[in-house]
Amino acid sequence: MPPKAKFARAQLQEAALAIVDKEGLPALSMRSLAAALGTGPMTLYNYVKDRDDLDALVVEAVMAEVRLPREKGDWRADVTAIVEATWRTVRRHPNVIPLVLTRRTLHETTLVWAEALLRALARSGRSGADLLVAFRTVSGFVMGFAQAQLADPLTPDEDQDDIARAQALPAERFPRLIEIAGAAAKLGADREFRAGLDIVMAGLDR
Repeated sequence: MPPKAKFARAQLQEAALAIVDKEGLPALSMRSLAAALGTGPMTLYNYVKDRDDLDALVVEAVMAEVRLPREKGDWRADVTAIVEATWRTVRRHPNVIPLVLTRRTLHETTLVWAEALLRALARSGRSGADLLVAFRTVSGFVMGFAQAQLADPLTPDEDQDDIARAQALPAERFPRLIEIAGAAAKLGADREFRAGLDIVMAGLDR
């Protein structure tokens, strides 16, 4: 009979996410995770086989935090609620965004999230390839926006410097760049996210 597991997977997920939140992705290793759990690196190989598995722990931990709303029966409201819940969760963990974008995991936390979004989109009448495209469009918007806004974000001073440089461009050549630079100075990430989501939803509603 195999020995009883010393750690639950949820413990590994929580500890791995805490390391990445505090110190960034490069700080996560078998050694650092083992130290956080108060054990030796070799012990972890009973639970985590390689780097991909280690990264998957972090993605699973983030997706487990997404509080999926109750279905309201209106597909637009349901899709919007799921997407906004996902955005709020991802915002809390900007260091994890590169992993969420690149790591695939079949853990229940990610499957439940995907199924909820697919179910909501299916109520729009989509199926098969149309449902797949809608799913990838919506999920791609969330993760792509998060990558652009939150991963390796500019400091406020750097952000203002970029805006100032854009506004100083020759107006006769780059009028629209100057225009959106002014808008960027006023819009926050949450407002911009919601405005982008409205555009995506309008496209799905056609």
